[in-house]
Amino acid sequence: MTRGAERPEDPRHQGVLLVAGLAELAVSTLGSALGTVRGLLRRSDTAELVAEAEQDLIARGRLVLDQYAAAPPAHLEVLARHAMARQADDGV
Repeated sequence: MTRGAERPEDPRHQGVLLVAGLAELAVSTLGSALGTVRGLLRRSDTAELVAEAEQDLIARGRLVLDQYAAAPPAHLEVLARHAMARQADDGV
């Protein structure tokens, strides 16, 4: 077993290693995000990109609200429609 693959015996040492790993992950993620932002700021169509992103977020918000905020149809009304559809199919 290599030294990097060994599990430390002391829980405090293991905690320090976990925190160090999380910190390194956060720094690398932040660096990547900043690079992406710098690239976007260099573009000439940044205003258009922002407007498109805003429209996309608004559309996503509408979809979520429509999905969760819409009241389901009344149960008795659904049953009545099914009964009417059966009657129409039977020719009554």
